[in-house]
Amino acid sequence: MKYISTRGGVAPKSFEDVILTGLAPDGGLFVPDQLPQFSHSEISSWKDLSYQELALKVMSPFVDGAIPQVELKRLIEKSYASFRHSEIAPLVKTGKNEWILELFHGPTLAFKDFALQFLGNLLDYTLEKRQEKVVIMGATSGDTGSAAIEGCRRCDNIDIFILHPYQRVSEVQRRQMTTVQADNIHNIAMHGNFDDCQNMVKASFADQLFLPGGRQLAAVNSINWARIMAQIVYYFWGSLRLGGPDQAVSFSVPTGNFGDIFAGYLATKMGLPIKQLVIATNQNDILHRCISENDHTTRPLEQSLAPSMDIMISSNFERLLFDLYDHDGKAIADLMADAKSGDMRLSESVLSTARQLFSSYRCDDKGMVELIRDTYQDHDYLLDPHTAIGLAAARACRADLETPMVTLATAHPAKFPDAVKQAGYPSDPELPSHMADLFEREEKFTVLDNDLLAVQSFISDNITA
Repeated sequence: MKYISTRGGVAPKSFEDVILTGLAPDGGLFVPDQLPQFSHSEISSWKDLSYQELALKVMSPFVDGAIPQVELKRLIEKSYASFRHSEIAPLVKTGKNEWILELFHGPTLAFKDFALQFLGNLLDYTLEKRQEKVVIMGATSGDTGSAAIEGCRRCDNIDIFILHPYQRVSEVQRRQMTTVQADNIHNIAMHGNFDDCQNMVKASFADQLFLPGGRQLAAVNSINWARIMAQIVYYFWGSLRLGGPDQAVSFSVPTGNFGDIFAGYLATKMGLPIKQLVIATNQNDILHRCISENDHTTRPLEQSLAPSMDIMISSNFERLLFDLYDHDGKAIADLMADAKSGDMRLSESVLSTARQLFSSYRCDDKGMVELIRDTYQDHDYLLDPHTAIGLAAARACRADLETPMVTLATAHPAKFPDAVKQAGYPSDPELPSHMADLFEREEKFTVLDNDLLAVQSFISDNITA
């Protein structure tokens, strides 16, 4: 299997090259040139597999022999060994045919662990084999950073630089990143918002001359294809536990950078029967506006109680558009130029197709807090703010009560005590035992201006030999 750029200006790449490259040199994102197809009977035969066994089945075709099967199996098993629940991603019922898929039982309490534990092990394996070293540069709206650091901190061939928007992530999210003490880990708190951080990462990938000789950037954001690949698995997992593939299942996904729900879209194209995919946004609702009104104008970001969704430039939306525009790289390059100028509009045929594929909903802080309160009172179940937005969207967009509706629970509520307390929870939700001393650990981070040269100079000055 080869990988191509969404903008059509790069020769096809191998799996190894793609995971080490991240963003394509032409500014596009890598996607496979074809998707594996699984039959109804094949998917049905997976019902009794463990999560790790299922991950091997789903991901193997994308790797396509680049890693020996026995090694890929080992990497997968190692990646999920630290998860705190035996099912890895358990389902919890909250209503008639209404379910929460808990994706926060990994080491950093967020769904990003599913992809980044695997990506860290994958990078370590590949770099060791190739005798290379890379520099990871990533942007985070809160959860990616800590998951990337946890996944990659023991890798001998990696220096890690994570940018987060200064004073715009929760205290738990920040401390999960800044209290990991290692010479190869650097946290940069940048003045600005997540989009500013993400734009700086993209600009640095486009021109890497600031790096010392022999080094290149590698991506941990969901622009890295391996992130998307690993996230496809839990759609199959959730479906198989609720009667799939004989029974179609719907999913509601709290959405910021579009990577998580794009993985669900790919699962449908690979053969998994999904009835609805619901895009759930907070008040930074560009994806909802795009689907419902063909309005993709960027507006000033509003700081919310669901900070991981405070995003106005959803990178992975480009991957979907590439599919909807029949892999026309030039059309995508033109659209992305229009998006940059704030003037992107989808063709009527593409918009119609997108509306057939996705429902969408906007839930602001007020509605989210009310749903956290109601769910705790009615079900004795505590939601984090992002999951609450997903559940609100699930209930608002649900087509019928006979199809199981699954909301992806993207983070543990203890990461967002401000939102939970506003909902009437009597105290800060308790952190798991492995993080009980988080607020006593020493922090280390550097505050920098939103200045490309300043950030790149900091990175070049702090790369280990």
